[in-house]
Amino acid sequence: MPFPPFPAWTWHLPEHFNIGVACTDAHLGTATEDHLAMIVEDDERGVSQATYKQLAQRSSRFAQLLRTLGVEDGERVLIRLPNCLDYPTAFLGAMKRGAISVPTSTLLTAEEVVYLAKDSGASVLVTDQAMWATLQDKLAGLEGLRCVLLSGNAPPDFSALRPGATALQVLNLDAALGEITICAPPHPTKSHDPAYLVYTSGTTGYPKGVLHAHRAMIGREPAANYWFDFAEDGHDRIVHSGKFNWTYVLGSALMDPLYLGKTVIVHEGKNDAAGWIRLIAKHRATLFIGVPTIYRQIIQKTTSTGADVPSLRHCMSAGEHLSDEMLGLWRERFGVDIYEAVGMSEVSYYLSENKFRPIRPGSAGFPQPGHDVRLLDPETLKEVAPGEEGMICLPAEDPGLFMQYWNLPAETAKVFKGEWFLTGDYARFDEDGYIWFLGRRDDIINSFGYRVSPHEIERVMKTHPAVADCAATGEELSGDKVLVVAYVTLHPGVEASPDELLAFGREHLAGYKAPKIVYLAADFPRTKNGKIVRRQLSQAIAGGRSQ
Repeated sequence: MPFPPFPAWTWHLPEHFNIGVACTDAHLGTATEDHLAMIVEDDERGVSQATYKQLAQRSSRFAQLLRTLGVEDGERVLIRLPNCLDYPTAFLGAMKRGAISVPTSTLLTAEEVVYLAKDSGASVLVTDQAMWATLQDKLAGLEGLRCVLLSGNAPPDFSALRPGATALQVLNLDAALGEITICAPPHPTKSHDPAYLVYTSGTTGYPKGVLHAHRAMIGREPAANYWFDFAEDGHDRIVHSGKFNWTYVLGSALMDPLYLGKTVIVHEGKNDAAGWIRLIAKHRATLFIGVPTIYRQIIQKTTSTGADVPSLRHCMSAGEHLSDEMLGLWRERFGVDIYEAVGMSEVSYYLSENKFRPIRPGSAGFPQPGHDVRLLDPETLKEVAPGEEGMICLPAEDPGLFMQYWNLPAETAKVFKGEWFLTGDYARFDEDGYIWFLGRRDDIINSFGYRVSPHEIERVMKTHPAVADCAATGEELSGDKVLVVAYVTLHPGVEASPDELLAFGREHLAGYKAPKIVYLAADFPRTKNGKIVRRQLSQAIAGGRSQ
């Protein structure tokens, strides 16, 4: 028999709300203000940390700095930083100003960053000295960009002139914040005002911006009860293995824990399986959050057990499916479950396993209360019969939903139909109410926790002068290992080795997007209309491959 329904959820959406304030200033004057908000373990710079009071003050100074720079509410602040205290300072501080934070990945190439800067119309870039060195020439003459704030050991103040443009200010962030002595109150944003803009793989081959309102923070509240397992005493410590720029981490390692007054520990440096165990033990962490790849590495590369991390009581995973085998091995070694969640840039995680009901391996668990998930026929918007496959849809008024695709009204209109948001993902419910996530009926590749658009890979690979056509897909090595691979056809009479094309991909695409194997093919399996059938791509059509 199906489980009884979860308790009814009621949304409380105030008129005015600001994510930056909710994650920092809201803790001032409470017992939480002197608690550690964040600890950053950096392989090169050592350990840095900030209390809620310190983070509130620093993010307020950042907001004031933007005011002194002439940044108006609604302007975009592009953030390209490693895991560091300056990340929440800038991300939350920009929103306290009323500006729109634009987090981006440090893995992106300079060309990709330039695209995001242009598309978002960013007026301020926050990055560090090493990254700025690779970006400076590429961003020269970029319309709209007025100021660069450099994190870390950077020159205190200098300017760069762009041809035919006004001076581009380049300031040391610490020095600039140090000059701020008086801060105006946070901008009085309303809950439906824009707050942050994240970029996701697009069907056109270019990333598309997903604009969220401040209400998104409230939309994430169900996860605190139905995915996380926070202790009633409020003293949880969370080790997260990801980078802030990723939507998954931005929520589960920054906004969600800080909103609730928890302590987050993140790492910057080389990924080391044993290192995660050391961090959990050192900081007596109670929660660990990662992707299946991290859990697999810990199992395969260490001999650690639950005895090494006695404080650990709850583990979480998202980004891609965790294999049944890995869940079993983790339980055996550490004595705790790994609770999975499913989400997307447009609404974050809304399906998850939880401690109230047994984990059913392979299932995504249940819709979180508050997110009224329905499986609909996308044409008729009628619910499918129990057990049948349908598109996952949510009510358009769900506060966790994004506002729009940035500058893409036609794309926005495609996913909002009647009173529903159409996720594009398909699933089915079983007789007990568990949801079985089937994924998109497009060809997005899930590789090591990243969702990668094949269109973006193909667009870049086709710029190589020898490439006539390209088809990217995922190649499964095992139950929880999928590599991004590219099949390539060459122009007649032109030669290029698979290794040369592999190197080209690495040069022009972020590391997680670049193909790990390139196959040469004479042609691709196609429909009668000439469309490539990716599901039929296999090594059988390859005439050569990279080493």
